[in-house]
Amino acid sequence: MSKLRDQIAVVTGASGGIGKAIALGLAAQEAALCLVGRNLKTLEIVAESARAIASDIKSYQVNLTKDDNIQKLKTYLQRDFGYADILIHCAGVFSMGSLECASIEDLDWQYKTNVRVPYLLTQTLLPMIKSRRGQIVFINSSVGLSARANAGQYAATKHALKAIADSLRAEVNASGIRILSIYPGRTATPMQASICKREGKPYNPERFMQPEDVAEVVINALTLPRSAEVTDIHIRPFLKSE
Repeated sequence: MSKLRDQIAVVTGASGGIGKAIALGLAAQEAALCLVGRNLKTLEIVAESARAIASDIKSYQVNLTKDDNIQKLKTYLQRDFGYADILIHCAGVFSMGSLECASIEDLDWQYKTNVRVPYLLTQTLLPMIKSRRGQIVFINSSVGLSARANAGQYAATKHALKAIADSLRAEVNASGIRILSIYPGRTATPMQASICKREGKPYNPERFMQPEDVAEVVINALTLPRSAEVTDIHIRPFLKSE
């Protein structure tokens, strides 16, 4: 029997990329899934794939940048499940630009999605997760550890997300909650394809990590015995850029 069987897992950004891969990986572990995203049509495509291997799958069309939508999600979860064992933050946005030229509007947009949303969603669902001595995963980025040129705004939000996860861990470990931050390097996702286009480089997904690679690392950490806790994982492509 899977160690995650019948556990309730909430996955944001579940309609594609790493979020989709994690959702399908959790389904293979017989977890119950709460898939969260803006586009119900794309969420349902993922849900149908998950239902081929697990039965208890629900999709929630939610715009997490709206505070009232986060409260609605909590209400839906209480109605449908009553609690949550696992919360995985995969939703995120990215914008490039030098500090000299990047707009403050882009900074605000990235801050709201990459920092404020996971902060408020965690705060909102934390009582439910505490009741289950659950786990929370923050999908961060390699730039959350080392910023680079033309990604200062994005890096700043990911540095902030690291701080949130680290502080939260110190606050809730005593309550039996495990907090994991994952720092993936370049991964073959639609976001990465967009980044390559902005950089004027060809998108060669075979040279990047695959979303399933990240999902496998996450699920391995989630299923560790409770005598151990993984706090931070930096994962990067094996094939380096030429």
